[in-house]
Amino acid sequence: MTDFNFSNLNLQLLLCFCVNFAILKIFGGFLTNQERIPMIQFLDVFKSYDGVQALKGLSFTVRSGEIFGLLGPNGAGKTTAVHILAGILPLDRGTVLIQNKNILQNASVFKSIGIAPQALSLYTNLSAKENLIFFGRLFGLSGEKLKQQVKKALSFVQLTDQADKLVKTFSGGMKRRLNLAAALVHDPQILILDEPTVGVDPQSRNAIFENIRQLKKQGRTIIYTTHYMEEAQQLCDHLAIMDHGELIAFGTVRELIERYGNKPVLIVETKNGVKEFRTNEALGVLEKLKDHETILNFRFEQSNLEQVFLNLTGHSLRN
Repeated sequence: MTDFNFSNLNLQLLLCFCVNFAILKIFGGFLTNQERIPMIQFLDVFKSYDGVQALKGLSFTVRSGEIFGLLGPNGAGKTTAVHILAGILPLDRGTVLIQNKNILQNASVFKSIGIAPQALSLYTNLSAKENLIFFGRLFGLSGEKLKQQVKKALSFVQLTDQADKLVKTFSGGMKRRLNLAAALVHDPQILILDEPTVGVDPQSRNAIFENIRQLKKQGRTIIYTTHYMEEAQQLCDHLAIMDHGELIAFGTVRELIERYGNKPVLIVETKNGVKEFRTNEALGVLEKLKDHETILNFRFEQSNLEQVFLNLTGHSLRN
């Protein structure tokens, strides 16, 4: 048996404290004040147009520094929610907080938001640089600060060499990248990206994806709306799926697939034809099948976000 004296006990307590401190640090036990406060909160928000309710008690929370996907079919209320967040539309009732500040009582919070709308907000008869100077001045930038921010934004979207060219000569992908630069020129904490890859080629799409990942590494909070489910599955930390003005599902991609996705499908090609099995036990099915079938090939298809979306919102077209 080991004898514990006072000094040994103190040493053990110190070691325990150090181990626990390290664990808490790794798993986020010690958070800064900024990390404790959600970046964005929608609390029971309502909005109607001409008697038609666009938002019906919408509530969700966006954490600081995450990419938050806002998904839904046409008419779900995504654009209304985004426009309320950006201060473009007033809400009827409810509360929207940005860093715990009510947007109705603190108009200054809107300076912390940059928005890249689906409809390009660019002046085609101006150059790329002139566009960014214009948008920078709207947010109060001037002099050397404006010059540096314009230079930085053009460099970030890899358009420095095109700075003095008219936007009307740009490709669709270049316009999308400049649209992102216009949202960034005043160095906002929050970015709203509304369908940022519509109509672009694969190279521009990948460049925009890389820009978004870099923005997340910088600690910015990104609201991402898209109809491309593979984009949301690839980029977003959390997702909110809306329909008819209400939140119908929320979680990580994995959580949503586990809750609302289809069972995985095992597709087996045999000498007698192709067979499909909805199962989580692919190996067990193959073991049984090989006893009385000649298996030529097989593949295992997991459920994905698109299936979740269709399961939740239906397969019918929306206008």
